[in-house]
Amino acid sequence: MDSMASPQLLRHWTRVCMLAVWVCVSTAGCRSTQPMKAVAVQQTPIAVSAAVAAAAGKTGPTATGGAAVGAVDAADSATESRRHDDEMFLADSPFRLTSAELPVETAQTLPAAAAEAAEAKVDAVSIEELKPPGGNIDPKLPNRDDAEADSADENLPMPRLLPPPLRAGDADAGLGLPLDQVVASVQSFFPLLEVAYLERDRTAGDQIAAWGEFDTKLKARTENQSLGFYENYQHGGGVYQPLYNGADVYASYRIGRGVFEPWYLERQTNEGGELKTGFNVPLLRDHDIDRRRAELWRATYDRQLAEPAIRQEVIGTIRDATLFYWEWVAAGQQYQIGKAALELAQRRNQQIQRRVEEGDLGEPDLADNRRAIIQRQGKLIDLERKLIQSAVKLSLFLRDENAMPLTPTENELAEFPPILPYDISQLEDDINYAVRNRPELVSMDLMIRRVRVDLAEAFNETKPVLDAFSNVSQDLGEPTSNKRDKSELELEIGMEFELPVQRRKGFGKMRSARAKIGQIEAKRQFTVEKISTEVQNAAAALDAAYARVEAITDAVEISEELAQIERRKFELGESDLLAVFLREQIAIEAASELMVAKLDYFIARADYTAALAYEFPVLFTPPSPPTVPAP
Repeated sequence: MDSMASPQLLRHWTRVCMLAVWVCVSTAGCRSTQPMKAVAVQQTPIAVSAAVAAAAGKTGPTATGGAAVGAVDAADSATESRRHDDEMFLADSPFRLTSAELPVETAQTLPAAAAEAAEAKVDAVSIEELKPPGGNIDPKLPNRDDAEADSADENLPMPRLLPPPLRAGDADAGLGLPLDQVVASVQSFFPLLEVAYLERDRTAGDQIAAWGEFDTKLKARTENQSLGFYENYQHGGGVYQPLYNGADVYASYRIGRGVFEPWYLERQTNEGGELKTGFNVPLLRDHDIDRRRAELWRATYDRQLAEPAIRQEVIGTIRDATLFYWEWVAAGQQYQIGKAALELAQRRNQQIQRRVEEGDLGEPDLADNRRAIIQRQGKLIDLERKLIQSAVKLSLFLRDENAMPLTPTENELAEFPPILPYDISQLEDDINYAVRNRPELVSMDLMIRRVRVDLAEAFNETKPVLDAFSNVSQDLGEPTSNKRDKSELELEIGMEFELPVQRRKGFGKMRSARAKIGQIEAKRQFTVEKISTEVQNAAAALDAAYARVEAITDAVEISEELAQIERRKFELGESDLLAVFLREQIAIEAASELMVAKLDYFIARADYTAALAYEFPVLFTPPSPPTVPAP
């Protein structure tokens, strides 16, 4: 205890504190946003020779004979032009990675040297150069604040854009079940969309896991040689912290007691043990990008890719729900037509029976009308079956607050809204809008950026390893050696160099990444053309369906008017029952065909909505009348 309180120990602690401040300042310098300059560092002759020997041992050529050397030279010359092409591609390619393009959350903390295109060829990862058309998504690189926010928000909320649907039977019988209610149910409770929403949690978890590479690590070790001539004990522990700029800092404490082998005397410490701290900074390879940051950026892009995937699933599901809704509405309208036709035949049956009793008509006429009633009853049964089946299909998308399927009732039947024309003059604007907003293109743009991370990482592997390292240590307490060789403050500064001569691994990965980018670009171009085709097809279907509805509406009015005239003539005795049946059948078929035409129109409108990447049904506005200039 006296030795711990001695002035010598206080001097040691003062030195250690000064060294800790020096390490912090050095680390802060490594994280600076100013370009790093090449600094010549010095090291003791022993440390320098060790570093050079290590580098030579890893990269030095082995003399295995002239034939082997000639084979290597031949392979190098065969790939030289290919390497040159790759280097020129990285220097001039629009896909080179710049500091503005790394997932932007990190861009503020990157060294400015990452932006030096002349020295890096691949700057780092530039998101701004490949924004999706319209810029509706702004991917960012992760930073530490975002990672902490991710870990604090593990259960991401699902979108609930509209109120939950009403219970079956609660809808206003006059208005029926609105389409917005079905869309709200889909967005809030549809199981497959819940699977898509959970993709956010999955990718957020992967991103947090990638941040784990930068976790502070606590290490401890004990090694005891309790038997034998050299009996000794070693204990130690420390803290290891990877930094975002690729550097590592550490601080440790160890103590070695006992009798050590003469060739392991460095394991021995003074009575109070040894404090040590240091850092390692990459100057070339792993300076702008390394494995840890590349994995983090890829995880960040994967998380961003979840959003367009979710949006695409939402758009497709809402389209399917819209189709089932309109089929249910059409089935309800067909059922109402069949029900009205049956009621008309039943009312006429009473009139015919009275006229038969009066002798105005014969029994065959009454039997013929009863045949028509039975026929229409059979048709109504079939229409009711179709209505029930369409309602059951719709229940997959319409759910209650407990996410259970909700089958709409007959009281909730809705009617087709007014049919409005499509303004064909806006087709070009619609195509441009779809290209800017379709989630498939957003996904492809993000995939290109993600592959550019692979490209930057591959180029990083072509750079030589040039790491600067330094550590400082101080033993505490009474010396264990008469030479007092462990009592002085020790400082070590050095550099390590390594270079793969052929660099085939890096160049091979660069070529592969470039090919992937080309593949995605080709697919993106085809997707743009496909989107344009889908919008044009949807617009053509809308225009044709509207014209068909207009034409059939006129036919329905004429058929109903003729049927009404024929019924009046039959009441006056100027027509027979067969003519009435024929006119009514024509009117019924015209009304049924009108419902089919309206269904085709709203199906085309659902396709149009999906083609433009709308998440809600499109409500057209009637065209404004042309303005007449004042006289």
